[in-house]
Amino acid sequence: MVKLLIIAAVAFVVAAVSGLFMIPFLHKVKFGQEIREEGPAWHRKKSGTPTMGGFIFMVAALVAAVAGVFVYGIKASSAEVWGLAAIMAAAFGFGAIGFVDDYIKVILKRNLGLRAGQKFTLQFFVALIFSVWMVCGGVVGTEVKIPFTKVFADLTYFGYIPFIILVMLAAVNSVNLTDGLDGLAGTVTLIVSLFYCVVSSVANVTPVIIFAAALAGGLVGFLIYNSYPAKVFMGDTGSLFLGGAVAAMAIYMKNPVVLLIAGFVYVAEALSVIIQVAYFKKTGKRIFKMSPVHHHFEMCGWSEKKIVAVFSLVTAVLCFIAYMA
Repeated sequence: MVKLLIIAAVAFVVAAVSGLFMIPFLHKVKFGQEIREEGPAWHRKKSGTPTMGGFIFMVAALVAAVAGVFVYGIKASSAEVWGLAAIMAAAFGFGAIGFVDDYIKVILKRNLGLRAGQKFTLQFFVALIFSVWMVCGGVVGTEVKIPFTKVFADLTYFGYIPFIILVMLAAVNSVNLTDGLDGLAGTVTLIVSLFYCVVSSVANVTPVIIFAAALAGGLVGFLIYNSYPAKVFMGDTGSLFLGGAVAAMAIYMKNPVVLLIAGFVYVAEALSVIIQVAYFKKTGKRIFKMSPVHHHFEMCGWSEKKIVAVFSLVTAVLCFIAYMA
């Protein structure tokens, strides 16, 4: 526990301090977020708020994870270090895609960023590399445990690799959709990270212990600046990084299905968009006042703080249920 707290503390300090320098820098280079017309009208006042702030917790997680290797006394050539490297490579790989997307939006002034096909191709490539690394490297098997049962379904190599890819793509894009309110994606992912701190500690999976603690500490530091009213947004740089991080931890723990429970807020956000689009195309009507679903609650009169608090509480409860599963 002490080692875990040291890692989280290192990440928190790095994030808190780096934010003091990074936010003024982002202001100086005019890396401001353009608010899309489709969103709630009152969000337009946030236009110009610095984006790409995900670098704050990304750098913090990197520094703290490296420190964690020394704190746990792990040899550089050990399987644990390679496991930690795999998790971080996946997270930073998706974060790099998010950075390209943000760069196109902010610097090249193309508000939609990467085209859908380009983004999907890059995400698929990162997920494919990680899945092959995990399965063919013998880090994980090919069985999937069904939550609340003792049943294992063997998907074989030909089924498990596509399954991992699907999990990663779903998680990354779901977290990206969740990042629509000040502090929402960061707070929800903080709770999910704490969940993985606990389950990895119980299972003694050192790479996940280190990375989950580093990510949690970094997010606490970032939320100093990202909580309502946000002084900085994480951008796609940060949200895609977080999606890759939680997916990689879930897969490394050999039980990715549990992420559906612990990260149900992500699932609900994505489903709300899918349902809204499908229903509108079929009937010309909307089920939600606006999607993703956090905007629906905004349109119902909920404040951003209330939505973040409720979604966070729901995540905490579901993480407890996921632990029992």
